[in-house]
Amino acid sequence: MTEPILRVENLTKTYGDLEVLKGVSFDVYPGEKKVFIGPSGTGKSTLLRCINLLTEPDGGSVYLNGEEVTNSGRKINDYRQKMGMVFQNFNLFDHLTAVRNVELALLKVKKMGKKEAREKALFELERVGMLDWADHYPAQLSGGQAQRVSIARALAMDPEVMLFDEPTSALDPELKREVMEVMRKLAAQGMTCLVVTHEMKFATSFASEILLMEKGEIIERGKPEDIPTSPSFERMRAFMGAYTEE
Repeated sequence: MTEPILRVENLTKTYGDLEVLKGVSFDVYPGEKKVFIGPSGTGKSTLLRCINLLTEPDGGSVYLNGEEVTNSGRKINDYRQKMGMVFQNFNLFDHLTAVRNVELALLKVKKMGKKEAREKALFELERVGMLDWADHYPAQLSGGQAQRVSIARALAMDPEVMLFDEPTSALDPELKREVMEVMRKLAAQGMTCLVVTHEMKFATSFASEILLMEKGEIIERGKPEDIPTSPSFERMRAFMGAYTEE
């Protein structure tokens, strides 16, 4: 049996008296698409940030390809290169063009030469349908275009896993679709993905497994096709139905 590419064991995080993550555990196998849903403020985004070590967990462990990356002394940038992160608000540098936004980490982190970095950046922009906008600044792009550039920036590091933290929440409905299509394309190419979203239709059509989080814990999890009929998913059906009606 294939070994998990990512293993999360008993991850905890507390802010003051608020226990945001209460011992979250799961495995992710190559090519899987795990989608996390649940009420706002229940720890989903914190979970992704702890996995990527943008936020330091208080307890528990994260393993990538069998190697522990929490509390291991491993260079954090080496690990983050293998865990691409896409944020809900794009996080592009406004003073840089799209291609320069993608190039930057290749030059600074991967120490590529300028010619190689430019070729790689243009390749990734083409991959997400943004090659024609390579010389545009973020202010000249729609929200959907800016998010696609941020996906290209993450892909340029050749990650083994992509983390998407509500990647469409800041977008109008018509712009959400273009970002979702890019994500579907990446998944079809075999990319391993962890996604936090409130887009229920996307979750059910995209996910290998949906995990419902509530109050810092995974309370239900299962394949999308099993959720409508199985008695094990009453809470998940109620949440998804309520959110769809809003």
